[in-house]
Amino acid sequence: MSNLSLFFAQNVPVDTIEEFIVSERFKDENGNAVAWKLRSMTEEENQECRKAATRKIKGKNGTYTQEIDPNEYMGKLMAASIVYPDLKDAELQRSYGVLGAESLLRKMLLPGEFAALGEKVQALNGFNRDMNELVDEVKN
Repeated sequence: MSNLSLFFAQNVPVDTIEEFIVSERFKDENGNAVAWKLRSMTEEENQECRKAATRKIKGKNGTYTQEIDPNEYMGKLMAASIVYPDLKDAELQRSYGVLGAESLLRKMLLPGEFAALGEKVQALNGFNRDMNELVDEVKN
């Protein structure tokens, strides 16, 4: 019989925090690139991001369907995973002339930096594995 206590909440780490250099453009006083701190999240938090990025679209005959905006979802997922810098800081947002964590993130980063950060956030939250790999693993 298996030991179910291995699955108890107090025995499982909740957040994984990793440092990641998003850009060489953000430097400390010594000229070194500053690492951002990223955290993993729960599926419950992921659902909140997905729900916030979901819109009702009016279709034919007055019916509505739900559609997720993938760009908005990714922005919310990334912003929710960033611990440092604090994207909700009003002074930081003011310095870039934006309101909101997602807007700040899009204003701060170059397109390639944004994409690299997105890949890292996805990997940190378990989205880095191909579905075919998971199917093969389950078969074995």
